Amino acid sequence: MDIEALRRDTPGTAHRNHLNNAGAGLLSQRTLRAMTSHLELEATIGGYEAADRERDRIDATYGHLARLVGGRANEIALFDNSTRAWNAAFYALPFRPGDRILTGRAEYGSNVLAYLQTARRTGAEVVVVPNDASGRLDTAALAELIDERTRLVGVTHVPTSGGLVNPAAEIGRVTRAAGVPFLLDATQSVGQFPVDVAELGCDMLTATGRKFLRGPRGTGFLWVRPEALAALEPHVTDVAAATWDGQRGFTWHEGARRFETWEVSYANVLGLGAAAEQALELGMDAIGDRARALGARLRDGLDAVPGLTTHDLGPDRCAIVTCAVEGTAAAETAAALAARGINVTVTDPAQTQFDTEDRGVHPLVRLSPHYYNTEDEIDSAVEALAELAAAARAAGRP
Repeated sequence: MDIEALRRDTPGTAHRNHLNNAGAGLLSQRTLRAMTSHLELEATIGGYEAADRERDRIDATYGHLARLVGGRANEIALFDNSTRAWNAAFYALPFRPGDRILTGRAEYGSNVLAYLQTARRTGAEVVVVPNDASGRLDTAALAELIDERTRLVGVTHVPTSGGLVNPAAEIGRVTRAAGVPFLLDATQSVGQFPVDVAELGCDMLTATGRKFLRGPRGTGFLWVRPEALAALEPHVTDVAAATWDGQRGFTWHEGARRFETWEVSYANVLGLGAAAEQALELGMDAIGDRARALGARLRDGLDAVPGLTTHDLGPDRCAIVTCAVEGTAAAETAAALAARGINVTVTDPAQTQFDTEDRGVHPLVRLSPHYYNTEDEIDSAVEALAELAAAARAAGRP
């Protein structure tokens, strides 16, 4: 990678040390041009007319996203965020009293709420699989918990609250052997490191554009294995998803697009397509190697700072790093870093309910570098946090 060229193509790097890619990555000029040129076209000739003219580029977005996850274009559905994509997949499954939904202790908060709502409505049961000694979902325990009542295994690949990478491929082997649908929330992994649905063995995968993929906010997508479609009934439908048969019935459209609705921001779709295409050109292996290396450099640097503790789990850690300065609230630390031009965020206990119960460490400061960050930026963040930790110790805060 030519890091300097990538940074010249990323306007935000000129102004901030952006270590909040798990929140939203910085857009490239290429993505900005794809979006703004379409908005200008809409303003010039009309929204419908602009969509017609750019139809080939719009349709190409499906192919770029499919290649990114190892699928095919007709297995992709587009949404305005990853939560809506996840909801489209989850609520397409029918649940009955006694059915079981298995999930992990690092599951994302919105997913947990959906499980609990469905359990309340239908009489299904939510079963939380324990972690292994490293903090990952225990796949041996998962295999033991799966039985004839299990209707779904839903797991977050990379939690929002730390560097953990759950063993998705091992989970996929367990679910395939048991014949149980596997829904993988890959919001934090797609764009950060290689993701291959064939290797992972999931039946449905959801992701966002705005994080490590560096696409615009207001974008997300769903991948569905074709063999899984027969067991799924989209929760809503409109003319983009189905065709009226002329009587009192309708026929679903082929593939994953049966989950879509007709109205969409095509400027956002083109921005998402440009971001995915750029990631493919750079190569997800190269992106993943660099992101992990920067995350490891950051974590190692922070671990060496007195008065500062990192809180990441698992043997296979990614570019998301969480930490706490002793005696200092996470929000105060994040604000101090922001004043120094360093973008970070703070974990929310409500977004990781089970992990919060287990460890009691949230909120934490979350830093998340990506491939366009430099080693100097990593070292600068470590130095800033070391100064804050030293100041806290000097002030007598335990």
